[in-house]
Amino acid sequence: MSVDISRGGLLVTLAVFGVIVYEMRTVLDFIGIELPLIPYMAGVFVLAGLSVWYVTLKGGWRTEPEGDEPA
Repeated sequence: MSVDISRGGLLVTLAVFGVIVYEMRTVLDFIGIELPLIPYMAGVFVLAGLSVWYVTLKGGWRTEPEGDEPA
């Protein structure tokens, strides 16, 4: 069973998720709750590594786009 995901799609998803989490960290810093940057960065890298491992475990990347079937 292969996961129907492209590398670009996964990377964009991780980038958007990382920006959202970073902005939440910025808002918390604004209201007085300071969070260190290093655990945040480590968490993003761990999430990326787990995502790539999961896709590889489930059959790898989609390498050729599949054409749509005519109606």
